[in-house]
Amino acid sequence: MTIQIGDRIPSATLNTMTPDGPRPVTTDDLFKGKTVALFAVPGAFTPTCSAQHLPGFKDNRQVLADKGVDTVACLSVNDAFVMGAWADSQGVGSDDIVMLADGNGDFTREVGLALDAKGFGMGERSQRYSMLVKDGVVDQLNIEQGGEFKVSSAEHLLAQI
Repeated sequence: MTIQIGDRIPSATLNTMTPDGPRPVTTDDLFKGKTVALFAVPGAFTPTCSAQHLPGFKDNRQVLADKGVDTVACLSVNDAFVMGAWADSQGVGSDDIVMLADGNGDFTREVGLALDAKGFGMGERSQRYSMLVKDGVVDQLNIEQGGEFKVSSAEHLLAQI
């Protein structure tokens, strides 16, 4: 079942890359008492994700902050090393966007947003989406349909705040 507006984000452990290597990050710590703009991509280094999705949130980071967003986080079913390398290649610092690795896809399956990308040789991935989460509760949810890139953009999420 897909997570809905008004639902609480499930407890899960993700990973993020630090200078000392991968570090676990719990969703409880990430979302508690904060307003978080979370967006998910099917894969780091993929064309739309690298050319539009991540750059849109990077470019609008300050505007999001001005509208009350404490944290911007990017999630992908990749490992922390890939997410760290992607952040470096995109010039994204941890103060800009928290890059979250859902390596086994556990969180993605828990929120009901898994994508079967086996036909593309990519295995199970995350659907493309964005959500605004306030103190662990989903306030806005924007799930893309069929390979589109419209409603999960930073600009679309900004218009909802």
